[in-house]
Amino acid sequence: MTADHTFSRLDDDDYPAYTTGRAAEILGTTQGFLRAIGDARLITPLRSEGGHRRYSRYQLRIAARARELVDAGTPVEAACRIIALEDQLEEAQRINAEHRRGTALHTAAT
Repeated sequence: MTADHTFSRLDDDDYPAYTTGRAAEILGTTQGFLRAIGDARLITPLRSEGGHRRYSRYQLRIAARARELVDAGTPVEAACRIIALEDQLEEAQRINAEHRRGTALHTAAT
């Protein structure tokens, strides 16, 4: 692996750069909270060769959103479900917008 390849991964939001301890520290939460949202299948941390959980920046953003909901009094399982539904809604809205653009282009061309 070259140094250029190693450094390019630092900008990759999906690169699992953070250990459980470091991720918990960044989020101001506990390792148990990260395990709980993993158990609820909100995020699935990658595993190092030694079997340790590793988190990406993208996963930390999702975990931060879950923590906001939990801090506001939402149970962990419910917070995970809310986030999953928000993601599904966002995806459906994106698909609908693409469909509307396609329909508008087709109508304008005829």
